[in-house]
Amino acid sequence: MTTSPKFIATLIIALSISIASCAQVANKKATPVFKDGEAQIVEAFNNPEKWLRQDLWVETTFDTDGNGKPDRMHVSVTRPEQTETEGLKLPIVYVTSPYFAGVAADLPGVMWDVNIELGETAKERVHPEVTRRGKRPIISNSHIRKWVPRGYIVVHSSSPGTGLSDGAPTIGGENESLAPKTVIDWLCGRAKGYTEREGNEEVKAYWSTGKVGMTGTSYNGTLPLAAATTGVKGLEAIIPIAPNTSYYHYYRSNGLVRSPGGYLGEDIDVLYDFVHSGKEENRPYNNETVRDTEMKNGMDRATGDYNDFWAGRDYLNQMDNMKAALLMSHGFNDWNVMPEHSYRIYKAAKEKGLPAMIYYHQNGHGGPPPTSMMNKWFTKYLHGIDNGIEKVENKAYIVREYDNQQQQPTAYKDYPNPDAKDVTLYPSVSGTMSTNQNKHLASDTFTDNVKFSGADLAKSEYKDHRLLYVSPILTEDLHISGVPKVSITLSSSSKAANLSVWLVSLPWDEDAKKITENIITRGWADPKNHKSITDEEDLEPGKFYTVNFDLQPDDQIIKAGQQIGFMIFSSDKEFTLHPKAGTELTIKLDKTSLTLPIVGGSASYKNATN
Repeated sequence: MTTSPKFIATLIIALSISIASCAQVANKKATPVFKDGEAQIVEAFNNPEKWLRQDLWVETTFDTDGNGKPDRMHVSVTRPEQTETEGLKLPIVYVTSPYFAGVAADLPGVMWDVNIELGETAKERVHPEVTRRGKRPIISNSHIRKWVPRGYIVVHSSSPGTGLSDGAPTIGGENESLAPKTVIDWLCGRAKGYTEREGNEEVKAYWSTGKVGMTGTSYNGTLPLAAATTGVKGLEAIIPIAPNTSYYHYYRSNGLVRSPGGYLGEDIDVLYDFVHSGKEENRPYNNETVRDTEMKNGMDRATGDYNDFWAGRDYLNQMDNMKAALLMSHGFNDWNVMPEHSYRIYKAAKEKGLPAMIYYHQNGHGGPPPTSMMNKWFTKYLHGIDNGIEKVENKAYIVREYDNQQQQPTAYKDYPNPDAKDVTLYPSVSGTMSTNQNKHLASDTFTDNVKFSGADLAKSEYKDHRLLYVSPILTEDLHISGVPKVSITLSSSSKAANLSVWLVSLPWDEDAKKITENIITRGWADPKNHKSITDEEDLEPGKFYTVNFDLQPDDQIIKAGQQIGFMIFSSDKEFTLHPKAGTELTIKLDKTSLTLPIVGGSASYKNATN
């Protein structure tokens, strides 16, 4: 069989087109892909063996270790190979932490002794040393597998005085804001990076688009906010998860010395020792200047008052320059970094007109927003894709306690729920509370005894060491959304006393399987600070004082069949100092109240209690 010249020519043309088409496909550069407003996993970016990893040091504008040279921050970068082979520029997801190089061991005596009288100073505690860990060039692998395949570069850095970074940890001091700012400046071409800690060979972030987002949990969630308060150009969006937004609110409550949940006796200098993993030869200077001078003189465990030291570590005071879009995440039952931390910043961001959303779940410490929500936030503000995330009507997303599906929160227009209205309840000598104010000059008395835990007191039928006032049994579910408030008029038999309030759901369930059962919310205050958290005065035995303070924010549906209990007691075994038992507190019932933010207001409360 012979083949015609025309057929051969046609075949050659077809083969040429096919080869050219294959060459075009082969030469096509990898780029981020977006669908439904989210960055998708791109196979060309999804091979960890081809990721490029390097570390470097970024030079800051400060010297906090006293060696006369600007501190340098240790930084690591993980990026797709196409940022080198194809000249691809990508935005950055940046995570910074004081924890990456290890922390101190939990030795006996590292915490402050809480078994002291109020106003007394405990004996000096044990100061542990951190054994640094980790090898170059990897600082951390966190967030890499989530974001690099989706078209981001992931950057990590160790905080001042930790890991291979110079400087001193200050636990909320100015250098902890300026350090990530300088790294962002380097990512945007405004600061210098070097291949070595002491060297002069420069490194450029030529693969950066100059668009940076930050995220992290707990301390790692605090630092994105710290960076954002500097107003640094290029930091477009932050997603803080359970962030500590004020070290005063972490270690104190309304003038009262209070431990974070699970760490009885911890204070800011304890955390300093815990993270101080930096260069060994710098530690004596850092200890003397930061821990043993600035912190010792400023933290004031004797009074618990708010002062300039604490004000300088409160990011709410530093938000004037903030420009980054804010997506907050927190757990309503986080008794370590309590939910007020995120709420106060979210509220201020809204008042500033910043793009802001909040996600709350019903669990404890940590817990990020749904992956889709984080993806859309970074896609909008780092890749510039118009996915409408900032235009959605609903700004609050809350995981409901009845199903607790973390990835499927219920959407609300805002937090607190706009339909919530304050309902004030008043206690009576009968142990009940209602919307009718007590007109009788009645009072109730109890005696402080820290031997009994809050749970013990809530379950007890005896009121020797607490007062408990309960609502009628609910006939319908009742939705609380916002910040409960208390006003308590009391006298003390001593010149100082702890004051603790728990809002509980009764009957108490010994076999509770969900964290939302039993405890609704809590709060603490120092009656000596009844006028101001910056100044206290000794209590005059027998004299009455009115103490007004907020409980922790909450959004919870109390089920029908339960009662809401307003429990007042003194020393909280889990959180406060432990003075000797015996202080007697008397509460004036006609001048004491609990105000609940109830969705539907008075009408809903009336319907649920009739």
